[in-house]
Order: sequence, then C-alpha cells, then structure tokens
Amino acid sequence: MKKDGKSGVVRKAKVGLAALLAVFLAGVPVSLSAAEPLSNEAGLSGYWLSQDHDGVFKIDRCGQNLCGHLIGLRYEGTDVPHGHDGKTECNLLMLTDFHPMADSNEGRWAGHILDPDTGHLYDSQIWLAQPDVLKLRGYIGLPIFGETQTWTRYTGPAMGPVCKIPDAVK
Repeated sequence: MKKDGKSGVVRKAKVGLAALLAVFLAGVPVSLSAAEPLSNEAGLSGYWLSQDHDGVFKIDRCGQNLCGHLIGLRYEGTDVPHGHDGKTECNLLMLTDFHPMADSNEGRWAGHILDPDTGHLYDSQIWLAQPDVLKLRGYIGLPIFGETQTWTRYTGPAMGPVCKIPDAVK
C-alpha cells in the first residue's frame, strides 16, 4: 500500500498483475527459468511472502487441488483494502484450482490467479525453485505472455488485526 501525499488516497501495490499486462501489451517475451525446481505438494503448502513484500498468502489443499488465500496485506491506516466488488481483501481466495501439470517434469502446478481490482482471473503456474522459494507465473493465454514472480516462504510474526502485515516485516 502506498499513500499519495497530495490527495491522501491509499493506493494498493499490485501483486505483479499490472506488470503482467504491460508485458502482454508490449509483446515482449519473457524467458522461463531453466533451473530444475523441486516438486511436491507439501513443499508448496504453507505461508508465502509476495515478491514485493506487500502480501502474505496461505497455500493449502482445497478439495482435490491447491488454493491460496491472501491473509496479510501491507497498508496504511485501519481500513482494510477492498476489491472491485467492495468486499474486503482480508482472507480473499486469490489462487484457485491448482493441479499438477501432467506434461511437466519440473513439478509445476497450473491454476488461476485473481486480480482483486478487476475481478479478472488469469492463468498461472506455481512451482518450487528451492525448498523456500516459490515461482508464480501469471499469464494471458500462453505462458510466454506473462511474468514470473519469486515468492519466499514466510516465517515472520503473525498477521496483525484485519490481515495487516506487521511493520517489522520488510
């Protein structure tokens, strides 16, 4: 979250979706990592800090698949950010329907990621690059039209009231 000093309006830091759209619109291909990632459901489960350290997600099993809830947000003041639908983003289900990709020898899981500002769902893949490093690639249509983010396992303090990331987490 960032507060505009002139207007006092709090603006949410996106979790990479704006950059994803910019890459798509520019038609710039982004290369996939050549590293051989680790693969297993237990390794993907748990708490993850987003690349920009503005969100903490809990990834866990939802039925037959994996899903992820936004359980921590970085914002100023006491008003929890709300999505396009007016509902709070605290505990918002943003990663859905992740299942192992049958044709992936890298341990990738395919699913969807929600942009809470627009309500759009984007195709995405997740995989472990290292035991405590998760890669998330969001894209439109084909993975080449996307962006990969690096998330790290979150081991910090519990979230504050109403999903607020503690100030000690940088």
